[in-house]
Formats: sequence, C-alpha cells, structure tokens
Amino acid sequence: MIRQLYPYTKGYRHWILLAVFCSAAESVLELMLPKAMSNIVDVGIQSGDRAYIISTGLYMVALALGSLLAGVGAAVIAAKAAMGFGANLRQAEYEKIQHFSFGNIERFSTASLITRLTSDVASVQTTLFMGMRICVRAPVMLITAVVMALGISLDLSRVFLVVIPLLLVAVFIVLRYVNPFFTALQQATDGLNLVVQENLNAVRVVKSFVRQDKEIEKFTQRSQLLRQTAERAMGFVVIFMPLITLLMGGTVVAVQWIGGHYVTGGTMLSGDLMAFTTYSMEILMSLMMVSMVLMMLTRAIACGRRIAEVLTQQPEITEDLSDPDLAVENGAITFDHVFFKYHPSAQEWNLTDINLHIPAGTTVGILGGTGSAKTTLVSLIPRLYEATEGTVSVGGHNVRKYTMKALHKGCAMVLQKNTLFSGTIAENLRWGNDNATDEQLRQACRDACADEFIDRFPDGYDTYVERGGTNLSGGQKQRLCIARALLCKPKILILDDSTSAVDTATDGRIRQALRNTLPETTKLIIAQRITSVMDADMILVLDDGHIIGQGTHKELMETCDIYREVYESQQEGVSIDG
Repeated sequence: MIRQLYPYTKGYRHWILLAVFCSAAESVLELMLPKAMSNIVDVGIQSGDRAYIISTGLYMVALALGSLLAGVGAAVIAAKAAMGFGANLRQAEYEKIQHFSFGNIERFSTASLITRLTSDVASVQTTLFMGMRICVRAPVMLITAVVMALGISLDLSRVFLVVIPLLLVAVFIVLRYVNPFFTALQQATDGLNLVVQENLNAVRVVKSFVRQDKEIEKFTQRSQLLRQTAERAMGFVVIFMPLITLLMGGTVVAVQWIGGHYVTGGTMLSGDLMAFTTYSMEILMSLMMVSMVLMMLTRAIACGRRIAEVLTQQPEITEDLSDPDLAVENGAITFDHVFFKYHPSAQEWNLTDINLHIPAGTTVGILGGTGSAKTTLVSLIPRLYEATEGTVSVGGHNVRKYTMKALHKGCAMVLQKNTLFSGTIAENLRWGNDNATDEQLRQACRDACADEFIDRFPDGYDTYVERGGTNLSGGQKQRLCIARALLCKPKILILDDSTSAVDTATDGRIRQALRNTLPETTKLIIAQRITSVMDADMILVLDDGHIIGQGTHKELMETCDIYREVYESQQEGVSIDG
C-alpha cells in the first residue's frame, strides 16, 4: 500500500525531508536541557560559581529557543507536505473515477467513493503529518534519552528492562485487536453516507410519501452502528492511556526510590538523579507517542487500502490509443452478434444476439416494455457499457478503436434521468459546447422548444439553476438537456425517453426541429408513445433483450403483433380521453 501511495508525495518530498530534519533537531536540542540543568545543580550551585550558572543558563535559553524554532518549522512544513500529499491523492482518485465505467462505479457505490475521497484521504494525510512529527521525534528522543540515561547511571537504567517490555506487550495487544474495528468503522461510515445521500437526493419523494419517520429511523440505525463501532475501536485507546499512565508513574517511583538510595550512599549526585528522572519520562513519553502513532497508522492503513483499491482498479472499458486521431465521421451504427450482461456471473443475457445496421442520418424509434433492454442497447453505442460478446461499430469502425473522448464527442446522449448542475442556464447549456455563442444557445433552445419558458424568466439565460434543476419542472429540464445535446452537433443523437414529460404537441415540434436541423445525424429515440416514433425511418421493438420487430410503422402494424396491440391500446386511450 505504501508503495502505491508513495508516488503522490511528488512535489512535497523535499518538504517531508526538511520536516523530518527539523523534528529531529527539535528533539536533540530539547534533550540537551536536562543535562545542562544537572550541571547547574551539581557544579554551579555546589561550587557557588555564579558565572558558570549564568553562562549555563544562557546556554539553556539558546537550546530552548533553537528547539522552539525547529518545532515551529517542523509543524509548518509538515502541514504543508501533508496537505499537499492529500491534495495529490484526492486529485488522483477523482481523475481515476472519471475513467470508470458505470460498472466500476456500481461496484464501489457512490457513497463509498465519496468516503474514500474525503474522510479516508483526511485520515491518511493526518497520519502523514503526525508521522513526520512524532515518528521522527519519538525515535530520536528515545535513542538520545537512553544514551544520556546510560551515561548517567548504568545500574539505574536496569529499571527500563522491566518497564519497556511491559509497554511493548501492551502496544502489541492493542494494535492486534483494534485493526479490524477501524476497517469496520470506515465501512459503517460508508453506510451512513449512503443513507444521507439517498435521502437528500430523493427528498421530494420522501416528503411526498410522508416517509420522514422511516428515513429518520434508517438514519438512526446506521448512526448507532457507526457510534457502536467507533466506541469499540476507541475503547482500546481509552484503556491503553491509563495503562501507560500507570507504567509511567511506576517508573518514576522506582527511579526515585532506587536513585534516592544511590544519592544517600554517595554513588550518585542529586542533579544526575533529576536528569535521569527527566530522561526516564522522555523515554516513556516517546514510547507512548510511538504507540499512539501506531494506532493512528492502523486506521490509516485501513483507509489507505480503500484508497489504493480505487487507484489500482482497472476500468472495465479501456481505450485503444493506436490511432488517437480517429474521429467519428458519420452516424452509421452496426451491431454484429452482440450479447451483453451486466455481471459476468449472471445466468441470463440482458441482450441476446443483436444484429442490426442503421445507416447514417436514419431516425430510429425504439419501443419495448419495462426491462426489455432499450437503454442497455443504446448504452453500448457510446461505450457506457462494453458488449460482452460481438462488436458494435460506429462510423464503420469498432467502437473500441476510438478514444473515449472522440467517441463521446460523436455521440450525444440524453439519459432517462435529467441531470443539471448548479449554475446559470447558459452555463449548463455550454456543457455541450464550451465555445457556443449566445445565438447558438438560443437556436438550440428554439429547436428543443426551451426558448418559450426561458424567455419568461426575468434573467433569461442567466437564470440560476439549483443543483439537479430542482427549481425547474420535469419538462423544462428535459428540454434543456436536449438543447445541451444539440450544441454538441453530434453524428449520433440518443434520446432515452427524453420527451416523456412534455405534451404531444411540443414533442412533435422537437422531432420536426431535429429532422430539419440535424438531417445527417443518426437519431435514436426511445419512447413509450408510439406517436413519438411512428414517423421514424426505422422502428425497433424489443422484448426481453431480443429484437422482435423491425421496420416502419406500416410494416410493423402488419408483421408485429405486440407493436400492433400497443398501438391500438394507446389509440383507444386517446379516444377515451377525447
């Protein structure tokens, strides 16, 4: 895991080294103070040498200032390096996710990916920050203090032969049992984020069905699970602290008891006992700091593994860069014995042996019941999913030969779920073309019949759109999404039930505009109303992943029983409404 995350320290490695140096210097300077104090007591005070006391005191002041400056420098530099590392890691994760297929994202879940981008990265970068400070400071303090203590009294140092093994055993026991809890803690965080995300995204549905109490109950359950998991994980830390305090107190008592006898017997000076006691505390404090960092490191390792899973995850859909300049020249589409299923282990195919050729510029209507794989079929064209078997070709080339950028530039798709982003209407429209002029925006909106409601807004195209377009109606969002797709000027335009929220008259005007403004663009229109596609050049009827009917409206009325039954039932509904 460390090897996988190390590259993201690039640009901050020299800061890390400098922080390590400053932390080490801080520790060394700080540990020189007790010995200087010992000299004041044993030499200056006993001999009454005021000049020695003053000079040594000034020396201690210099040591303290040097330690202070080194400590402040270490903290500032370590913070800079850790925050930079975290930024690099988040950037790399986010860029990796952008290359994920829908299948990759579904494998992790959106809530889990958000957690991995936020709290997991925060945990890792905090551990790096603490590591540069404590993981350097503690070993330097430990080694230096041990050397200084041994130099004062080898006999008294035998106390450490009892205390240090006990402390190491305690640390080992805690670390062994706390690791699984930290992994479970992050998973519980994923579960809580999932509930929050679903509730906020579907807040209108929740309120419409008066499900607030159920959602609160669901949130409470996940929140309680997170609390319980955190309590179990932190319980080991809480138990560990009194144990450390007990060992430290016991060590001080032992040092004072045994050292007091040495002073009384004349084998040790009182100043040396003071310095030895200070070094004993420094040794135990350094061991405690190491143990605390190890516990933080345990959680960081669990988070780091989750981050590494994202960074090492191979996108299900990869690009063939042998011809990066290959572009979609026309909208001809060919399915050659295409089979598809969402999961390799699934028993049933979602699409079965699809053979289809659509000439460039053709308008194709796609009909079928719920679950007939209409969306799945069109999703294979821009490679939102990859065909499991067979080939899909666009513009005479296998879709796998295009870069994703080139393929998506040639294929515009308006999905079933209309997505708008916070910003103005003009900013949302320019997702289709960053360089679109105001006139091009207006023309696209006229073609999508969106101009009629935009012109009624006081701010027109500068009207602010809330996240998800919550301040717009369903039909308004659909028409804006269609206008956005038209600005791409694609070779292939896919409308996945994109006019379901508009009336039939507006639907007809949009289809007429598409024929007039995009005559050479291949248009695939998924619809529930046969009247929306009955004038198409070709109509496909899907059922359970099979094409059971193909032809014009007239041909299908004669050859496809399901098509004819649906048409007649819809016509009867129109007559009754009339």
